[in-house]
Amino acid sequence: MSHISASGDASRVAGDHLRLLWPQWQGAGAAVVEELAPEFPLGIARRGYAVGTTVLEAVLPPHQGPTATVPVTMSDDGLEERDGVEAKAVVLKQLASALEVIRRHDPARITTLGGECAVSVAPFAALAHRYGDDLAVIWIDSHPDIGTPDSAYKGYHAMAVAALTGHGDPDVQGLLPATVAADRLALVGLHEWTDDDFPNIAAWGIRSYSPDRLRASTEPLLDWVRATGCTRVAVHFDVDTIDSDEAGLGLGFVPGGLTSSEVRRIVADIGEAADVVGLTIAEFVPRQVMHLQRIVSGFPLLQHG
Repeated sequence: MSHISASGDASRVAGDHLRLLWPQWQGAGAAVVEELAPEFPLGIARRGYAVGTTVLEAVLPPHQGPTATVPVTMSDDGLEERDGVEAKAVVLKQLASALEVIRRHDPARITTLGGECAVSVAPFAALAHRYGDDLAVIWIDSHPDIGTPDSAYKGYHAMAVAALTGHGDPDVQGLLPATVAADRLALVGLHEWTDDDFPNIAAWGIRSYSPDRLRASTEPLLDWVRATGCTRVAVHFDVDTIDSDEAGLGLGFVPGGLTSSEVRRIVADIGEAADVVGLTIAEFVPRQVMHLQRIVSGFPLLQHG
């Protein structure tokens, strides 16, 4: 398994399946992180997304193709709000770096391990450029992520779907090689949203499926995939879709979501119905690991130097 950073060896075989590690944490708004993870100091809570990326890479099956890491700063540089987007400077820089990593590999398939939800923007845009109108996106998430710079919440991760469908910040849109038509993106598991963003679903023509619509069968969603005419699909999976009464995996605990068995069935059914060329696992915040990090911080023999 080869690990190649944005500044590393650019050699690759076109058409590879790339595993992209993107520990981006800056897209989550600081105030919301502080509210939803009060048991940690803010600096540690915000960077929990980066810890989640490391844990995912450690516990998932080994990847036989190329693996690349998007450079992500752990400093507080560039976190200021600009043009209605918190941490705009740093998320733009990291988005450009991710697109460059992907360009160097020219992959036919991309598995992305994040990081907050915005880590799907670069790989899905790259796949949209490669496959054009033959790509549909299934966004499995408790939230719609259709915010814009005019929304009340300024966290970039809540703007990921808006960016992918061409409704995002102009500087973000200027970096993307392609977007996905709104009628080729479906929101799955949606059951928590803010009043100022929800109207965008109807205005842009995005299809949405609540957990209850898919509890008994995936068929309503598969009907939609067939109606798009697409043979290829990219799947975004935000772990907060899992009912928090079963397992609290994300930053916030959201009850009433899909169960783990329902998500497994839905994704398996999608894989049977279409060629899955993109997969993202996002928003994993491993609280127990983070607690352990704090406990052992400063132990003898564990310090730098």
